[in-house]
Amino acid sequence: MAICSDRLFGRWLHAHEEDSGDEMVFRPASAELPPSRGRRGLELHPDGSYAERRPGRDDRPQAASGSWRVEEDDWLVVEGDGASRRAMRIVAAEPDKLVLRKQDQ
Repeated sequence: MAICSDRLFGRWLHAHEEDSGDEMVFRPASAELPPSRGRRGLELHPDGSYAERRPGRDDRPQAASGSWRVEEDDWLVVEGDGASRRAMRIVAAEPDKLVLRKQDQ
C-alpha cells in the first residue's frame, strides 16, 4: 500500500470505542469523541519525533517521547527514550482516521 508519512503528521487520540480485534482506531485531536476516563494520545512530528500520553494507574496522564518512522510494508515503528520499541501495521491513514494493527507477538 505504501503509506506516505505526511498522512501521519499531527495529534491523534485513541477512539477505543471504534477498535476491533487487534486494530486500534485513532482520530484527530480536533474530533468530537465521547467522554472517556482517559484516552491515549499520539503526536507524530515531521522531524521524526513523537510524544505520547497514556492514562496512568491513577488516571493521570503519563507522558513518553521518542522517535518514529515508517518502515517497509507500512510498519509504524516508535522508539521511546527508554529503549522501548513498538511496531504497528498501518491499516489506514486518512485525514480523519488512523488505524493501526498491533504487531503479532
